[in-house]
Amino acid sequence: MAPNQTIPPLNDKSLFKQECYVNGEWVKAKSGGTFEVKDPSTGKLIGTCPDCSKEDTDEAIKVAAAAFPSFRKTTGRERSRMLRKWYQLMVDNAEDIAKLITWENGKPFADAKGEAAYAASFFEWFSEEAPRTDGDTIAASVPGNRVFTIKEPVGVCGLITPWNFPAAMITRKIAPALAAGCTVVAKSPGETPFTSLALAELAHRAGIPKGVVNFLTALENTADVGSAITVSPTVRKVSFTGSTGVGKLLMKKSADTLKKVSFELGGNAPFIVFDDADLDVAVNGAIACKFRSSGQTCVCANRIYVQKGIYDKFAAAFTEKVKGFKVGGGYDEGVTHGPLIHDRAVSKVDAHVRDAEKQGGKIQVGGQRMPDLGSNFFQPTVITGMTMDMQLASEETFGPVAGLFPFESEAEVVEMANKAEVGLAGYFYTNNLQRAYRVSEALEVGMVGINTGLISDPAAPFGGVKYSGFGREGSKYGISEYQITKMVTMGGMGEPLQGS
Repeated sequence: MAPNQTIPPLNDKSLFKQECYVNGEWVKAKSGGTFEVKDPSTGKLIGTCPDCSKEDTDEAIKVAAAAFPSFRKTTGRERSRMLRKWYQLMVDNAEDIAKLITWENGKPFADAKGEAAYAASFFEWFSEEAPRTDGDTIAASVPGNRVFTIKEPVGVCGLITPWNFPAAMITRKIAPALAAGCTVVAKSPGETPFTSLALAELAHRAGIPKGVVNFLTALENTADVGSAITVSPTVRKVSFTGSTGVGKLLMKKSADTLKKVSFELGGNAPFIVFDDADLDVAVNGAIACKFRSSGQTCVCANRIYVQKGIYDKFAAAFTEKVKGFKVGGGYDEGVTHGPLIHDRAVSKVDAHVRDAEKQGGKIQVGGQRMPDLGSNFFQPTVITGMTMDMQLASEETFGPVAGLFPFESEAEVVEMANKAEVGLAGYFYTNNLQRAYRVSEALEVGMVGINTGLISDPAAPFGGVKYSGFGREGSKYGISEYQITKMVTMGGMGEPLQGS
């Protein structure tokens, strides 16, 4: 049972830090305030971290600004070597990073190991992009002029990340920022700060110069830290991953200083199965897409639409797969799904299930809390007979609940899928090539998975449309979020050769 799970010790105990990392040093909050971090599986105390305030944030911004003039002058190749060394240290310490992820986030250890590798891959990818931040030569329309562009780092960046991927959300932002030549102040999630602090220790070992990367932690003072980052005229770029509501607040606060911003916000991903799809492939894809990290990812399938001709077969096969899940503490042998992050998450999941049940939905498996395991556990759930009036149709559940909606035609399902205010990811399964193009072009989302439920890749641009935000992370486009394009025009360049 989860409350009695054994926490495996770290191979390198010095990776467990309970202080913030500012200007190359480990520091406490100036107020001395701390907050507790607890294991979501057991409720037991993991440790404490500084509850940083505006004063702490202003100091971190100050040192990042002081480090920027020299760091921006490093060559792309120099920054590439730094990132590559940080990447290698992550690979070398991947098991310990995974242990920390499972401890504070709760996801099964196998999933945590996958995240550790995924997180490291952003350092690798952007170490290869850093030397290739090229400008362009442009044919001028004015005779005698020569026009070219230079890519320059935007400046000090404020990065705010969520708890569901404690390692990957940090590296996906820091890697392109450093590759571009920016310095950063990163605010770690209050629920899962220890993973990011371990990454800070590895940054120190990698020789990242003082002040270039700074890590703050906060829980009660989270709003104060976010406000300090967004209102500071010194911070020229803010990148945030989290809820749409918080994203709107941060955008408003960033407006007065006209910051460059990129936001990856809420999702409510449609997952569509057409009747010409390979049923087994679609079922496996839906399982992976819906229940990864117990449904606590922004690109999880939230609304599963199945064409009526195969609805019953799909529902039966899908339910059978879910019945084979094993829920428990993330370190326990054979566990496929861990706890939700806290009791508020459990309450939201339960509310969505009860609402669907009240309005005629049929629970095929699960549907209940699991108090014998702990207060943060909820059974993986499948509900059939879903309708568009249910909460799950319009709200992101962020938990292990799969609602199956029947549909008749392409036009109908695309209309249902696009009713959401958000537009992060969408998925569909079909073996019809023309349909693949039609539907992918019609879905109002930033990312589409066709015949796959897993789309995350450091080489692929990640981001949404509508209320899911704007900007792209990862890929060749990711570094441009941390750059400005400067144009240079040289006049008087059309003179004939001297002596002619």
